[in-house]
Amino acid sequence: MSESDKHQGHKETGAETGAETGAGTGAGTGADTDTDGVLAEVGPRLRRIRKERGATLAGLSSATGISVSTLSRLESGLRKPSLELLLPIARAHQVPLDELVGAPQVGDPRIRAAKPIVMHGRTHWPLTRQPGGLQAYKVLEPQRKLEPEPRTHEGYEWLYVLSGRLRLVLGEHDVVLGAGEAAEFDTRVPHWFGSTGEGPAEFLSLFGRQGERMHVRARPKKRGEDD
Repeated sequence: MSESDKHQGHKETGAETGAETGAGTGAGTGADTDTDGVLAEVGPRLRRIRKERGATLAGLSSATGISVSTLSRLESGLRKPSLELLLPIARAHQVPLDELVGAPQVGDPRIRAAKPIVMHGRTHWPLTRQPGGLQAYKVLEPQRKLEPEPRTHEGYEWLYVLSGRLRLVLGEHDVVLGAGEAAEFDTRVPHWFGSTGEGPAEFLSLFGRQGERMHVRARPKKRGEDD
């Protein structure tokens, strides 16, 4: 092989190497851009989730051990999120880490709760994954005798009875819903629902996250009471 042929071979190899390097650099730049975009959304998402839960920066700091200033910088985008910071925040908010970073859901779309949630004597099965916004639960109300204690809060609620009978007190109304019946109402109206005392009831409940923050309690007037 002549010196001229060798020189030409070196030039072609260099061009190929340069092309491969350029392609790799371009791909890396695109990936970095995508990552930067995802990270830029973490701060606003952290702020939104915290406010939906009614938590303050000071309260979250106490729950996570992360300083208020660091949490504030995270939410404003001035501090780059890391696993060491996001894990305790996810635990404090009781949400999957994926929801803090906005990772797309993949795989099996079916929702399987690790275990049901028992609140106020009722068993709840979560039917939604995303924090905030509209939440759906399947609820089992056991047979028991309860005195209605109507409450009010911001929002709107929808109930659908799957089986059994469910008592609903709404303002001046006191009704019983049977299987296949539904009710919807403004939760600023004093309301309560629970067992009729005649057997268990299974129903679906849809409500906004703000519905967890009960702040006004009002008892219904007993029959025979004067206005």
